[in-house]
Amino acid sequence: MTNHRIALIPGDGIGAEVLPPAQQILDALGRRHGFTLSYTNYDDWSCERYLRDGAMMPEDGIDQLRDKDAILLGAVGYPGVPDHVSLWGLLIPIRRSFRQYVNLRPIRVFEGIDSPVRGAAAGDVDFVVVRENVEGEYSEVGGRLNRGFEDEMAVQEAVFTRAGVTRVLDYAFDLAARRGGRLTSATKSNGIVHTMPFWDQLVADRGAHHPDVTWDQEHIDALAAKFVLEPARFDVVVGSNLFGDILSDLAAAVAGSIGIAPAANLNPEREFPSMFEPVHGSAPDIAGQGIANPLGAIWSAAMMLDHLGHPEAAKDITDAIAAVLAKTDARTRDLGGTATTAQFTDKLLELL
Repeated sequence: MTNHRIALIPGDGIGAEVLPPAQQILDALGRRHGFTLSYTNYDDWSCERYLRDGAMMPEDGIDQLRDKDAILLGAVGYPGVPDHVSLWGLLIPIRRSFRQYVNLRPIRVFEGIDSPVRGAAAGDVDFVVVRENVEGEYSEVGGRLNRGFEDEMAVQEAVFTRAGVTRVLDYAFDLAARRGGRLTSATKSNGIVHTMPFWDQLVADRGAHHPDVTWDQEHIDALAAKFVLEPARFDVVVGSNLFGDILSDLAAAVAGSIGIAPAANLNPEREFPSMFEPVHGSAPDIAGQGIANPLGAIWSAAMMLDHLGHPEAAKDITDAIAAVLAKTDARTRDLGGTATTAQFTDKLLELL
C-alpha cells in the first residue's frame, strides 16, 4: 500500500477549520483506493508565531518540509501582521525554495451555484488559469530610498527570464493539448515595452512547438472584461505572476464564490514537494465560528491526489462536490445557506 507523507500547515484564521474536513475526505478516499497518508502538522507556523517570535516559521522550516510528498496549506494572513510580511515569511519562500513555478487554478461553474455573471452557465464554464509563480512582477529586486522625506521613492523591478517563461508556457501548452486544445495568453505589450513583448515572443515560439494547440493573446484589460462577458469561451489561460493572480481571483468570483476555489503550486519535475491551498484566504471576520466553506480546501486536496498519482480518487472528490451542490440544499453561508463547516463536510462524506 502506497503511503504519502503530507505536511499540513493550517496557518491563520479559517485555515485551521478547513484542513480537518480535507483530511477526512482524503482518508476516506485512501481507504477506498488503497493508499494511506501520514500527516505532519505544523500548526504554529502562522502570524501568531510571528507576533511571538518574529518569524512565520522556524529557520529550518524549508528543510523540515523537504522530505514530504506534498504540502496542504490552509491560509496565511491575520490583522496585526502586514500581508507582505506574512506572505514573504511563509508562502512565497516555500514556492521559491521548492521551484513551484506553476500556479494552477481550475475554474468551474457547478450546477446549483448561481454565478453573478448572467452568461456563466453551469456546464459551459470550465477552464484553467496557469500562472507563472516565482518571478515576473513579484521579484525581490528593488528597494526604498530616502525613507520619510518628501522625495522618498520605491523601485520594484519585474524579472522575466527566458527559462522561467518558457517552462510555464510549455506546461500551459501541454495542458491545453490534453484539454480542449485552446490557449489564451494574457499580455499588455501595447503599454509595457520590454517584459510583455518578450513574453509575447516566447508565446509565439512555444506555440510553434505545439501545433496541436490553437492559441491567441489578449491584453489584460480586455481579457478581464471578456472573463465577465464571455467566460465560456476559455479553456487554458496563461499569464505572468501578477496577471495570473488577478485573473484567477476574478474567475473564481465569476464561478460564484471564492470560497470554493482551489489552487496548486506545482513543481512539475517533482524534484521538490508541491503545495496545495484554497484561494479564499484566512477570513478573520468569520474565524472560529465554524461556518467556513471547506470546499476550497477539499478541492485543493483533490488536486493533490491527482498530482500524487491518484486521478480516480481525485475525480471521486470533484464528482462528489458537483453532486452535493446539484442534488442537495447543503450550503455554507457564503453560498447562501446555513450549514456549518461540519454539517457540509458530513453531507459530502455521505455522497462519497
